[in-house]
Amino acid sequence: MIELLKNIEFSPFLISFKLAAITTIILFIISLPLAWYLSQTKSKIKPFLEAITALPLVLPPSVLGFYILWALSYNSPIGAFFQEYFGVSLVFNFYGLVIASCFYSLPFMVQPMQSGLEGINKNMLEASYISGKGKIETLFKIALPNMKPALLTAIIVTFAHTVGEFGVVLMVGGSIPGETKVASVAIYEFVEIMDYTNAHIYSIFMIILSFLTLLGVYIFNGKQKRSPVGM
Repeated sequence: MIELLKNIEFSPFLISFKLAAITTIILFIISLPLAWYLSQTKSKIKPFLEAITALPLVLPPSVLGFYILWALSYNSPIGAFFQEYFGVSLVFNFYGLVIASCFYSLPFMVQPMQSGLEGINKNMLEASYISGKGKIETLFKIALPNMKPALLTAIIVTFAHTVGEFGVVLMVGGSIPGETKVASVAIYEFVEIMDYTNAHIYSIFMIILSFLTLLGVYIFNGKQKRSPVGM
């Protein structure tokens, strides 16, 4: 077993973790104001925005991956712009993976945040406004400290989901060793060549990671529910 572990190439895992960390940070910055708006607004466009945000949950990864690939390619205005003015190709490299992952993992960050914000006592928010605090100050000083379980769930589930991505990242990034070959793609390639030993090792590692991630979320959320208000 030790000999098998010595022969494992860890770069796919490192790329997966790097991709997940960057995606989670970007989505946190983007999703926080979006979730705050969705939780507070009564606008008629709210269902429309919620539907767009949740779309990656129901779209086949191949469909989402195809349109992201097209949008980032040189044949599209976006891809052509980056290629011409910055000399950067957004397909089959790490930059493209980050963009694709942000689209694919968006609902996993927004929805827990929105639920957490909607669950906050409205009287607390109104008291904050009455005391003279603005929306931004209320969000950071009142809302976020009172939605720690939802916040942690959003961050960890987004990270874990991004680590486990396959279809979208394969279509957009391909399988370039050391750049776009993530762990899920490596497992797929092991199965293709019938190298079931390495496929088992990589898969077991991913199962353990996913289990520990979910276990940590449930333990933390359980402690938060048992803690007195204000702790």
